[in-house]
Amino acid sequence: MLRTLVFGVAALALLPSFASAHGPTRQKVTEKVEINAPADKVWAVIGNFQDMSWHPAVAKLEGSGGNDANATRTLTLTSGGTIDEKLLQNDSTKMLYKYEISKVEPKVLPVNNYSSTLSVKGDGGKSVVEWKGAFYRGYMNNDPPPELNDEAAVKAVSGVYRAGLDALKTKIEAGG
Repeated sequence: MLRTLVFGVAALALLPSFASAHGPTRQKVTEKVEINAPADKVWAVIGNFQDMSWHPAVAKLEGSGGNDANATRTLTLTSGGTIDEKLLQNDSTKMLYKYEISKVEPKVLPVNNYSSTLSVKGDGGKSVVEWKGAFYRGYMNNDPPPELNDEAAVKAVSGVYRAGLDALKTKIEAGG
């Protein structure tokens, strides 16, 4: 009986290490902005997968396939890094598109297995743009360095979304 008790206590002591050994968990970010413009006007600016001129971090975009599923684009950022993306779905009647990152260096954006949806919903003369994504941190093993952990990934993606949505609002409301 004593041996069973000792084994039970030893097994319980190991539980915390088993719990932390599972690796990273999928992170999610959702950012929204309300724009004083009808949805069709907003969609006209963001609905083309081959045009991200509205986002201040994108210096150049090269792509192929237009707005069809499996279209691709390479974003060259103002920081000099690049992100390769693939369009999964584009539904202009619902004013949304879904895409994934097919290649990115973790120093450019500290994420893995990233997918995202960009959508517009209208309410009269106003619109709400929602950008949501799901991803894993940049370092897929346990004990990531701070620049590749969950917090760094969430902060980076939130920053990309917020900068883009704020710039979009300014551009559209200023008549651009």
